[in-house]
Amino acid sequence: MLTGIGFDNDKYLTEQSAEILERIKLFGNKLFLEFGGKLLYDYHASRVLPGYDPNVKMRLLQKLKDKIDVIMCIYAGDIEQRKMRADFGISYDADALKLIDDLRDWGIDICAVVITRFENQPAAIQFKNRLNRRNIKVYTHKTTKGYPTDVETIVSDKGYGINQYIETTKPIVVITGPGPGSGKLATALSQLYHESKRGVKAGYAKFETFPIWNLPLKHPVNVAYESATADLRDYNMIDYHHLESYNIETVNYNRDLEAFPLLKRIIEKITGQPCAYKSPTDMGVNRVGFGIVDYQAVHQASVQEIIRRYFRYSCEYAMGLTDKETVERAELIMNKVGAKAQDRPVVLPARNAAESARMKKKGNDGIYCGAAMKLPDKTIITGNNSQTMHAAAALILNTAKHLAGIPSTLDLLPKSIIESLNHFKQEVLRGKRLSLDLEETLIALSISGTTNPAAQSAIEKLKEIRGCDVHLTHIPTPGDEAGLRKLGLNLTCDPQFSTNCLFTG
Repeated sequence: MLTGIGFDNDKYLTEQSAEILERIKLFGNKLFLEFGGKLLYDYHASRVLPGYDPNVKMRLLQKLKDKIDVIMCIYAGDIEQRKMRADFGISYDADALKLIDDLRDWGIDICAVVITRFENQPAAIQFKNRLNRRNIKVYTHKTTKGYPTDVETIVSDKGYGINQYIETTKPIVVITGPGPGSGKLATALSQLYHESKRGVKAGYAKFETFPIWNLPLKHPVNVAYESATADLRDYNMIDYHHLESYNIETVNYNRDLEAFPLLKRIIEKITGQPCAYKSPTDMGVNRVGFGIVDYQAVHQASVQEIIRRYFRYSCEYAMGLTDKETVERAELIMNKVGAKAQDRPVVLPARNAAESARMKKKGNDGIYCGAAMKLPDKTIITGNNSQTMHAAAALILNTAKHLAGIPSTLDLLPKSIIESLNHFKQEVLRGKRLSLDLEETLIALSISGTTNPAAQSAIEKLKEIRGCDVHLTHIPTPGDEAGLRKLGLNLTCDPQFSTNCLFTG
């Protein structure tokens, strides 16, 4: 939902770059910086912090470009299992390739790719070969022997020492990767071990956007992080290490708090020196909390994100992608902030649109679908399915007409284009479903725009809907989901299917 601006990117960049540069001074000008979360396209952050640039971390790296090397990690099991990144609809290995390309677009080259917990998985081998043949250095690291209890073995030539040393030349080594569990920490500590063996003084720090350590434990921004990781069973806590050491309350999450004593022992074993950190909060360098300028806007946006996560997990459960406990946990978190599913402004209008279609006896397969969008001026636009097009497609056309001032009775898609597409789908592709999904509708609209000024005007207005909230009364088909994602819309759906067919490709 587009609320007021709640975040100042420039203020954040100034604070964040200064904090990282200050941290390097602790460690003889060599810092292994583990980047948690998404390096690029951090849409969760942009949703809970209105005004946050999804690529502000990349702007940070660009600002420090002369001082950084980048190592990217990916877990071999994620490659083998084709784990998906939901916001792009692509697998983690494809996301890794995309990240390499995106970094290059920003003028930053990858130093190396590390495939972690590598056990000769066939898909991981293919991924390695693919990168090697494009002249990208790839290293494979096995599961660390002795981890997590036997520190003597972990910090030895049988543990971290087995891993190949990755040559780096810059003072800051950013270690990133797609998704959680990619092996970033193990790679950072392995590098720290090898640097120590070479007599190089180096240190480790963690860059993690959420939870925000200097906001209250129950602040909706931090609760939204719990909701985003409901499937991982993460939860936020007061950093009791920090509280004991400084008598100051800060927030961290359970896994970092539980792992800190072991991590501290490993670092001390590697360096032979007392650890510079007394708490996980000390270990972090994150300054995102200092970029917040409108706490009310952030509060409202975070509650909306919590509702959004509940819908997402509900749909994933319907599709067999997650378990019932995850949905229940997401619902419990939503209740904890006093929110309901209907508090998302587009939910009831979408359901009303579906009911209206049912009353008029429209739709296909006897299933009536509705869609709704909230525009920046708070206007709600709706659409429903028909024999001609899907509800998402109708919604986008209705929205474009509204923004362009085009009468709702005017058809933007000539009958000849629709008939031509239907003929192609049915007679050439041998398809069964003729109604147009959103991707097909957008293509048809662009064709119509070459001869129809009204259609061209509608196309131009689609630039204005990026970041708007949309709700569907059903799980979108692949063509609808891809179209909504490309338009940059924040989507939620009821956990219902738009067709009785099992295959919707």
